[in-house]
Amino acid sequence: MARRKPRIGVTGAGKKWSPSWWTTRLALWLCGAEIERISVNHRPSGLPLHGIVIGGGSDISPEHYGGTLEGKVKHDPDRDELEIRWIKKALRDDIPILGICRGAQLINVVHGGNLYDDIRKLRKRTYNRPGLLPTKQVFVRKDADLGKVVKKRKLRVNSLHHQAVHDVGENLRIVAHDLDEIPQAIESTGHHPIIGVQWHPEYLFYIPSELRLFRWLVKQGRELLERSD
Repeated sequence: MARRKPRIGVTGAGKKWSPSWWTTRLALWLCGAEIERISVNHRPSGLPLHGIVIGGGSDISPEHYGGTLEGKVKHDPDRDELEIRWIKKALRDDIPILGICRGAQLINVVHGGNLYDDIRKLRKRTYNRPGLLPTKQVFVRKDADLGKVVKKRKLRVNSLHHQAVHDVGENLRIVAHDLDEIPQAIESTGHHPIIGVQWHPEYLFYIPSELRLFRWLVKQGRELLERSD
């Protein structure tokens, strides 16, 4: 009898062409998961999920964290609402969560934390040019579960963000920083499997340490699946 695969939901933008969706799907498939796309334009199937990726994308509306973000920014209130619901459901049902960029920020917001509205003015040692290649250094705390997952204390990652976690939410902790001491990863301090990273590992899945993030989620999902059988 074939072993059942954990089903992982992936949230993100509802656009038909979404590179992050396709690369996330590929990474999860390589790790042995079934994948379901969830967005304002992709209704959930109703089948049980054993893990969820809260994907990257547009800025989180500032009313969710008491921010003052102004100017030319892209908000998506419908997506905010949808992903907040899914994070709360995952917390309620003990579903493992991987947050990517915006996703990590939103996990922090749901836990009562807040964000830097714009980190660009804080940059001193890391330049702000966005890019998909692993050009930025990230340093993982020695005692972090994240380090055990990626099997490294120092990472080279990409950077597409101008917001970041500021004050960390309840039951979370900051476990990685960049050269400017801006938070780059969070994880749960309790039993719930949660990792949030500020970079985009779906575009770096060809690097073993980055693929391990997806392998971690699939492993957690498989354990949940086996417990529910």
